Amino acid sequence: MTHFRIRVPATSANIGPGFDSIGVALNRYLTLYVEESAQWQIEHRSTLLPENVDVHSHFIIKIAHKVSQFYKEKLSPCHITIDSDIPLARGLGSSAAAVLAGIELANQLCLLQLSQQEKLKLATRFEGHPDNVAPALYGNFVLSFYHETNETIDIITLDNINIQAVAYIPPFELSTEAARKILPEKLSLKTATQGSALSNLMIAALLKGNYERAGYFIEKDVFHEPYRKPLLPHYELIRHEAKRESAYGTFISGAGPTMISFVSKANKQPLIKHMKKVIPTYDVVPLNIDRHGLQVQT
Repeated sequence: MTHFRIRVPATSANIGPGFDSIGVALNRYLTLYVEESAQWQIEHRSTLLPENVDVHSHFIIKIAHKVSQFYKEKLSPCHITIDSDIPLARGLGSSAAAVLAGIELANQLCLLQLSQQEKLKLATRFEGHPDNVAPALYGNFVLSFYHETNETIDIITLDNINIQAVAYIPPFELSTEAARKILPEKLSLKTATQGSALSNLMIAALLKGNYERAGYFIEKDVFHEPYRKPLLPHYELIRHEAKRESAYGTFISGAGPTMISFVSKANKQPLIKHMKKVIPTYDVVPLNIDRHGLQVQT
């Protein structure tokens, strides 16, 4: 090893009724530039990352050490420069990206030659579920299910969805734990059946390229958005104004507080222009689907 680069995309999960099961990779990235060094050194080059850097408590390095210890290997010290345009605690998969970066760091430094499935399994152990780590690893839309009893993961990648996105990133954070606590422990059979049917229809519409219909089903979620929307001060305003500007559908990204609209290429810039006026304190960001997932360049 002399030097290499690890790049992991942002993700959005919990897409409408696809709670804890459907995610998509997006073209914002966590990037690690890694070089040989006599001792561990870490440098942050992004205003979205903490200013104070402690090698021993750094989340990515801790993940890498855990992976190396699991395989009974030892990490070689290196100099790592980290850049990121994924905001922290905003529902865009910053934690999943960091977990995968740590796994890949150990994979490269210890010459583990991990398969994609092995990386996914490790990442799911750290994250608790695969809905963010799976698209971050594979790219595109990914449907996933985690069998907790035997720690196996079923995934299906949808690589033919041609849709654009716009994210509305607020100037405040929302922890996943807080967003989880507000959800009910149980749902009625009637509600669960409704949510399952909506999820099925959403996926079918996406596969058929009927994005308007998919957007309709996205906005009918019953699993999490009705409970989480009180945590987002402009939830109804954003959905209403985005629909006025021909967005297909708008949803909470991950646990929030970011919201995302799916939109056509033709309507993307008009939507951005309009929403910047509607929510001037938010960062209104154009996004595309990342098709490659985690990438290593030597």
